[in-house]
Amino acid sequence: MIKRIQAVLQWLFLSVEGLFNAAFGDRVNPFYHLGAITFFLFWLVGGSGLYLYVFFDTGIPDAYDSVYALSTKQWWLGGILRSVHRYASDAMVLTMALHMLRYFAFDRFRGFRWFSWLTGVMLIWMVYATGINGYMLPWDQLAQYATVTAFEWLDWLPIFDGALMRNFLYAKHVGNRFFTLLSFMHVGLPLVVLMVMSIHAQRVPKARTMPPRPIAGGLSATLLALAIVAPVHSQGGVSDLARAVTSVELDWFYMAVFPLMTQWPMGWVWALVVGGSVLLALMPWFPPRFRRGERRPAQLVVHGEGGASVQFQARQGETILDAGLREGLGLSYECRNGACGLCICTVRQGAYDHRPCSPGALAEDQKAGGMALMCCAVPRGDMEVEVRGFTGGGALAVREYTASVVRLEPLSADVMLLVLRPSDGAVLDFKAGQYINILLEDGQRRAFSFANPPRGDALIELHVRLVPGGRFTTRVFRDMKVGDAVRFEGPLGRFTLRDSPLPILFVAGATGFAPVKSILEDAFARGVSRPMRLYWGVRRREDLYMLELCERWQREHASFNIVPVLSDPAGDDGWTGRTGLVHEAILADFADLHGYEVYLCGSVRMVEAAAPAFIGRGLDEQACFSDAFLPAARLPANPGP
Repeated sequence: MIKRIQAVLQWLFLSVEGLFNAAFGDRVNPFYHLGAITFFLFWLVGGSGLYLYVFFDTGIPDAYDSVYALSTKQWWLGGILRSVHRYASDAMVLTMALHMLRYFAFDRFRGFRWFSWLTGVMLIWMVYATGINGYMLPWDQLAQYATVTAFEWLDWLPIFDGALMRNFLYAKHVGNRFFTLLSFMHVGLPLVVLMVMSIHAQRVPKARTMPPRPIAGGLSATLLALAIVAPVHSQGGVSDLARAVTSVELDWFYMAVFPLMTQWPMGWVWALVVGGSVLLALMPWFPPRFRRGERRPAQLVVHGEGGASVQFQARQGETILDAGLREGLGLSYECRNGACGLCICTVRQGAYDHRPCSPGALAEDQKAGGMALMCCAVPRGDMEVEVRGFTGGGALAVREYTASVVRLEPLSADVMLLVLRPSDGAVLDFKAGQYINILLEDGQRRAFSFANPPRGDALIELHVRLVPGGRFTTRVFRDMKVGDAVRFEGPLGRFTLRDSPLPILFVAGATGFAPVKSILEDAFARGVSRPMRLYWGVRRREDLYMLELCERWQREHASFNIVPVLSDPAGDDGWTGRTGLVHEAILADFADLHGYEVYLCGSVRMVEAAAPAFIGRGLDEQACFSDAFLPAARLPANPGP
C-alpha cells in the first residue's frame, strides 16, 4: 500500500518538477530547495516579528490597541510587516508539508535519515504551537477564539483538569501577567524551533539553509505583494470574554483542526492529533523488517581521472553522493534531486536501487548501459563506480571574482567578444573547455565558456550571443562599456580534452564553438598530434563568425579539419557547402564511430539528438563528452529572465 502511494506521489512530483525545470531550470526549481526555503521563511517571520514586538503592549485593551495601530496608523510599514509575518508563517507550513511529503514519496526517510525525519515531526508540533500562540497576541475576536478553544483542548488532559479555563471565566482574570506569558512564549518558542531546525539539518551532508537568490527574491516580492493587496487586519474588535465568538475567518494553515474541537469530543481530537503524530514518527520503521544481524555499511570505491581512486563507506539508505560529500570528496553536483545530471557515474560493479529522476538527466539507454546518478543511487552492497573529472581530492570552494571589461568587439550581428580582466590581476588556473558563471545583481547566474586557452595572462575571452530578452546579453550589446565591473565565479566544468590516442570529432552548435576554440588552441600549443575534425553547425553563413580562423588552423595543422554546416542557408548566401543538421553530417561521413572520441557543445536539443545517434553508430559511451547549454531567456512564448 505504501509503495503504491509513493509511486503516485513520485509521478506527481516529477511531473510538476519537470514543468518548473522547463520554465526556470533545475538550479532555481523551488521543489529542490524546500528545506532551504523553510529556513529563509523562518528568518522572514523572525525579522518581521521582532519589529512588531517593539510596538506590542501587554494587557487589555493595550494588546489590541497596539496591534490595531500598527495596521492603521503605521500601515505603510507596521501593517505591511504584520501581513508579511502572517503570510510567511503560512508559507512555512506549506513548504514544511511539501518537504516532508517529497521525502516520503521518494523514500528518503529510512535508514540513517530516521533522525531527520523524527526531528521533522517534532518541528511540526513546535511550529504549530508557535503559530497558534501568535494568534493569541492581538486579542481580537480571532485571538479569543484561538485562546479559549486551545485552552479547552489542553484542559481535557488530567494534569490540568479544568484549571486553565478557570482563568477565562471572568475578564478581570486576564491581565498583564497573562500577556507577558504569551509574549514570552512567542519569543522563546521560535528560538527552540531554530535550534531543532539546525539539529534537523545536521545529518544531511552539505545541507543548504539558504535558497538561491532568485527564489529568495521572488518569494520576498510575492509576500510583499500579498501584504499590499490583501493586508491582514484584526477581526471583530477587541476580545470580550463575556460573549462567545460566533464568526471569524480562520487561518486554515494553522487552525484546520480547531473546528473539530468544537464538534468532536476532545478525546477524539487528541487521539487524531497524537495518533497521527505517532504514525508519522514511526514511518521510518514501517512496515517492520525482521532480519538477523546488523547490516554492515557498504564499501564504495570511486575511480576518477589519472588513476585516482578513493574508498569510503555508505550508511544504509544513503546515496553515493551523500556518502561522498560526507567524506568531503570533490564530487560534482547541483540539484541533488535527479534533475541536473551533473553527478552521473558509470557503475563498474555492485547492485543498487535507483530513485526516480528526470528523463533529461539520465536516459533509459544510459541506465541500461550501466550509468547512474550518484544523488539517486542507493547501494545495496559494495560498489565500484567511475566518475569523469574526479581527481580524488576534496571539495574546493568556487572563488568569486570582480573583473573589469577591457574589450568589446562584435564578431557578428548577434555575437560579441567580451574580454575581462580580474580586478586583482589574478590569473585563473583553468583548463581549456571550462566555463565561468557571470553573477547578476540578484544572484542569478549566466554560464559562459572560456574562448581562450590557458596562457598565463589574466585575460578572459567570452563569446556572448544576444538572446532576445536576456538580461545579461542585452546589457552586453546595449549598455556595457569598457571599464564596467562584472562579477563572476569559476572556473567550473569538466568539458575538457582527455588524454587518449583516439582521433577526435568536435561538434559545435553556434557559440558552442567557444569552448572548442579554447580546447583546440590549447591542443595546438601543447603539440597534440591526434587527428581532430570540427563540425560547426549554424543557421546562416554570417553565423560562422570565426570561420577564417578555423580555415587558417586547417592550413597550419595537418591534423585538423573544419566542416561548417548550415541548417537554414539564405538564398543570397551563395553557400555551396554542407547543409542540414550538424550531427547528421557526421552520421553521413562515418558509418562506424567506434574508435573515436566525440566532444559535443551546443544546445540541449542538439546534444540530446546527437549523443544517442552517435552511440547507436558504434561510439563508446565513455568516449562521448558533452556540454549542453540552455538560453537563460526566450521569446514570449517561453519564460525568460
